[in-house]
Amino acid sequence: MRANRCVRVCARLILLLIVTATALLAPPPPLFAADAPPPEAPPAEDVPAMGRTGPVGLRPPVLRGWEPPATPYGPGHRGVDLAAPAGTPVRAVTAGRVSFAGRVAGKGVVSVDLTGTGDPPLRTTYEPVTATVEKGEEVEPGEVIGTVDASGSHCSAAPCVHWGLRRGEVYLDPLSLLPPWLLHRGPSRLLPVPGTRPPH
Repeated sequence: MRANRCVRVCARLILLLIVTATALLAPPPPLFAADAPPPEAPPAEDVPAMGRTGPVGLRPPVLRGWEPPATPYGPGHRGVDLAAPAGTPVRAVTAGRVSFAGRVAGKGVVSVDLTGTGDPPLRTTYEPVTATVEKGEEVEPGEVIGTVDASGSHCSAAPCVHWGLRRGEVYLDPLSLLPPWLLHRGPSRLLPVPGTRPPH
């Protein structure tokens, strides 16, 4: 009787081992039906270049650029990191209404819903920031909304402010808010007027 019980337990264990090994070694199921094309990525959204100032000065170094994730929860960088020492004033890039000013996971965060950008509106977010504005306040382009915190930055090479942009749940490149004259480096150059002679 004891031997029969041992055989049954061993047979169950062997069967469980075979089923587990088969499940682990089987190829994964296809994500799409064989004749159906994979779903297309959402179309890239046009963001109006409506910014009138950079968030932390004129043309700060970009320590890490925008790297859109392939999937909603995939790896990527949902904003840009701009070099800015602690205490640097953080400015609203365009007019809007403060939708959040407070702490999230121990970091100071300010979010601004941009005026005239649809429903849902474009929203910029700045962190780590000590807010000088409150939720519901209207802000103008260039208005100081806070200062860069001394702690809470995720940049390891240098202090920075993380600047993000999104519409609803879709993250966008915040640098696209800035017009070309705020993005390009180098001095302006005057070109000769056609039909005139250059001075000697």
